[in-house]
Amino acid sequence: MNTFGPLPLTLYVHLPWCERKCPYCDFNSHPLKTDLPASDYIDGLIADLEAVEKTYPKRRLQAVFFGGGTPSLFEGDQIARLLERLDHHNWLDSQTEITLEANPGSAEADRFRRYRDCGVNRLSLGVQSFNNRSLSVLGRIHNGEEAKEACRAIREAGFDNFNIDLMHGLPGQVTTDALADLRAALDCSPTHLSLYQLTIEPNTAFAANPPVLPDEEVLWDIRCAVQDLACEAGFAQYEVSAFARPGYHCRHNLNYWEFGDYIGIGAGAHSKLSVENAVYRWSRPRHPREYLKTVTAGTVPDTGPPLTAAALRFEFLLNALRLEAGFEKDLFAQRTGLDWKKEEPLFKDAANAGLLHLDETRVQTTPLGWRFLDDLLERFLDQPKRADVHNMMLQ
Repeated sequence: MNTFGPLPLTLYVHLPWCERKCPYCDFNSHPLKTDLPASDYIDGLIADLEAVEKTYPKRRLQAVFFGGGTPSLFEGDQIARLLERLDHHNWLDSQTEITLEANPGSAEADRFRRYRDCGVNRLSLGVQSFNNRSLSVLGRIHNGEEAKEACRAIREAGFDNFNIDLMHGLPGQVTTDALADLRAALDCSPTHLSLYQLTIEPNTAFAANPPVLPDEEVLWDIRCAVQDLACEAGFAQYEVSAFARPGYHCRHNLNYWEFGDYIGIGAGAHSKLSVENAVYRWSRPRHPREYLKTVTAGTVPDTGPPLTAAALRFEFLLNALRLEAGFEKDLFAQRTGLDWKKEEPLFKDAANAGLLHLDETRVQTTPLGWRFLDDLLERFLDQPKRADVHNMMLQ
């Protein structure tokens, strides 16, 4: 195995509570049934970070991402406590991208300016749809007009960089409905769009009681139509679901897709770090109560054994093949430590099947490979593990 080169590092901060669990959501989120334990939880996040610092050398962060749950349930001064800790301990610099996920509810919108004042420089707004019927089916607690008001509040708070999440392929949706949603989002002048197709995930309310979704042909027509309209509006598609105006790619997500290093703090958060000639992972307890018990005891994360060569190859491709531009062969070797020449026959087989394009320096998914990405990825699993591909992709 080769020696790893210097890898970029980002920080993911998981804030796990939401007002209500959406029926499609398989994230580690918990409906808020009592008062938000904000102060105790921020204390826990700082203790979690200190445990990581005891084990690994400190590096500057390219990005910080507050995800959830609904991070915008937290007040600006609570977010500020963690950012001040990062700043005082030299994790941040003036170029660090700091994103916070927010919902369009009026209570959260009141906090946008305070987030900006404490150092957050990018918001990601979970709109999902501007159509009230669709929002009701999705179990969202805002309406279309509140979503538009939240976008206006983001601009008024001084943010010049924000993302809108939209879902398509919703129950009863046709192409004109999806395009109307996207046009409403474009009217709000975001710099980034995340355009996801609704999928039914295990262990969700929708899995237990599935809604009727459009058929495959309609889903494909919707996907193509929204992608075309986003590109016509000046957004470049750089990943399966991600579209950005020039200069506004999400650095945090790009680091995932390019298999960089990341630290995750918070309930259920996962981390991946490259140390010398190996890659290690660890995760924290999923339930907030167990998480706080663990980190307040000062427990250092248990990384376990390093990832195997097969796991490195698959996890790199699980991320990098989502990118429209693909990846450089040198990046594959640098981020996995694997010898490209030994791995090349698998890539050539996929290219011969029309799923990949290979040139002297780069690997890129073809349009056919992008459409059938799960099938393409399955080719890179060890044979005994192929039956588990979908479970692996959901981890």
